[in-house]
Amino acid sequence: MTGRWIGRFGVPALVAVLFLAPLWFMVVGSLRPAGLPPPRGLEVVPADPTLAAYARLPELIPLATYLANSALVVALAVPLTVLVASLTGFGLRLLTPTGRRRTVLGLVALLLVPVTAVWATRFELFRLVGVVDTYVPLLAPAVLAVSPFLVLLYAWSFGGVPDSQLQAARLEGAGWLTIWRRLALPQVKPATLAVGVLAFTFHWSNFIDPLLYLTSGDRYTYPLGLRFLLLLNPTDWPLLMAGCVVATAPCVVVFLLAQRVLLHDDPLAALRSGGRE
Repeated sequence: MTGRWIGRFGVPALVAVLFLAPLWFMVVGSLRPAGLPPPRGLEVVPADPTLAAYARLPELIPLATYLANSALVVALAVPLTVLVASLTGFGLRLLTPTGRRRTVLGLVALLLVPVTAVWATRFELFRLVGVVDTYVPLLAPAVLAVSPFLVLLYAWSFGGVPDSQLQAARLEGAGWLTIWRRLALPQVKPATLAVGVLAFTFHWSNFIDPLLYLTSGDRYTYPLGLRFLLLLNPTDWPLLMAGCVVATAPCVVVFLLAQRVLLHDDPLAALRSGGRE
C-alpha cells in the first residue's frame, strides 16, 4: 500500500516540485529590494518583499507595446499552427500504411535538421520577398506547423479514429474536409490542446526570429525587450527576474487553462468509449 501511494502521489509531487522550484525562486528574486547582494543561502521568501521591480519595468522599456506585439503574433500564429498541423496530420492518417511509414520517416529526418542550418537561407529568402521588418517571417513557422513533431502528434491521435467511422461518413457523401472538421477533430481534443499550448510557448518565447527580422522598435516582441532590459541594467537582478516572471506568466496560465479543460472534458472517458462523444 505504501509503495502504491508513493508511486501515485509521491513521484508526481517530486516531479512537480522540480519543475516549480525555478519558477518560485524567480518570483522570490523579483520581490527582493533593489541593491541588495544575492542571498548566501536558500531564500524561500525575501526579508522585505516589494513590487518595486515590476513598477520600474515600464520605465525602462515600452512594456505594453512589446506585450501587445507578442500577443498579436501569438493570436495569429497559434490558430494557424493548429490548422496546418491538424490538416497535415489527418492527411497522413489517410495514407496507405506504406505511404504513412515513408512520410513518418521523412518527418523524423526533418526533426534531425538543426534550425541554425536554415537561418541564412530563410533570411535571404524573406529579404528578396521584401517582408523583413514585418511579422510575416514570425508567422512563417506556423505555415509549416512549427515542427514535424506537432504533425506526428496529430497523426498519432487521428490513428485512434476507427476506419469504420471514416468509411461510413464517406458513404453518406461527406468530403474529407467535412470529415476532418466534424468527425475527426472532435475526437482528438487533447491533441489540439497540446498542440495549441506548444505553439503558444514557441511563438511567445521566440527570440531568434524577431532578432533576425525586426528592425523597427515599435514592432519588437517581448523576448527582445527582455534582452534590452539585460543590456540596460545587467546587475539589477530583481528587475531582470520581474521581467522573466512577466514573460513566463502567460505560458503558465495557458498551461493551467488547458489542463483544466482536459480534466473537465475527461478525455480518458472518451478514449474508453472509442472516441465517441
